[in-house]
Amino acid sequence: MTVQIRIGARASPLARAQAEEVRQRLCAAHPDLAEPGAVEIEAIKTTGDRVLDRPLADIGGKGLFTKEIEEALLAGAVDIAVHSMKDVPTWLPDGLVVACLPPREDPRDVLLATGAATIAALPAGALVGTASLRRKAQLLMGRPDLKVAPVRGNVHTRLRKLAAGEVDAMLLALAGLRRLGLDGKLDAAVLDPSEMLPAVGQGAIGVECRDNDDRVRALLAPVNHAPTAAAVGAERALLAELDGSCRTPIAALAEIDGDDILHLRGLVAKPDGSAAHTASRRGPAADAAALGADAGRELRAAAGPGFFDGDG
Repeated sequence: MTVQIRIGARASPLARAQAEEVRQRLCAAHPDLAEPGAVEIEAIKTTGDRVLDRPLADIGGKGLFTKEIEEALLAGAVDIAVHSMKDVPTWLPDGLVVACLPPREDPRDVLLATGAATIAALPAGALVGTASLRRKAQLLMGRPDLKVAPVRGNVHTRLRKLAAGEVDAMLLALAGLRRLGLDGKLDAAVLDPSEMLPAVGQGAIGVECRDNDDRVRALLAPVNHAPTAAAVGAERALLAELDGSCRTPIAALAEIDGDDILHLRGLVAKPDGSAAHTASRRGPAADAAALGADAGRELRAAAGPGFFDGDG
């Protein structure tokens, strides 16, 4: 059968799982796409996947996980791109749009550490593995005695480093463990957002396409989950007001209750955890972007222009 949809995604096991989830949702919405060969997944290796010996902030930021896939999309080599929304830069290339967000997985972080179910229970001076400045800042806010090692690589690589004793503990996203079928196989303690506020868009999959591709946009429309789109929209609006990047410890989580009321929490911190500011908003989900932008402006004003100068 002729390929009707070509999906571009990173080559990691998690990215493949996310692309497969999107394929299955498309096939459920459009039975003709369930025919063998109708939907093709193409693995695209990104710069972020190839360069693992340096922090993302030192090699160009999180856009390095999307750049090559977006280039393939703009060139017409693929029809849609599937990303982890937390990896998607604040501003997209001209001509591209995130047209669909399937239902969000649990956005919380987990702690993997023998004998410790909370950050407070970690031994004094424990070495925690994470390449995320957001996680590092929040760890050090409550536990300045902890040491942080910049561990990168896919989920399985990080788990191997933990098992080998290279670090005493590891922080990972619960969503990734669930999508890989690992959450029930690990001694992982789920962290409440009050202890570790997630990354913007964490747990959400973004499906990107060409803005002018009406055929693909129509195919994606029934797969879009409006509450997820609103929540992530609020978080990304907050991020945009802060001009967020991989050098900026920013966290945000928006949740929508049964009455379509959105609850947003945001945080901006110094990289060493020595200072932080928080903001929250509550209002109709229909006002998600405005609520996020307003919270972002509050955080920006509270932090001030020199907040991120230097390491602390």
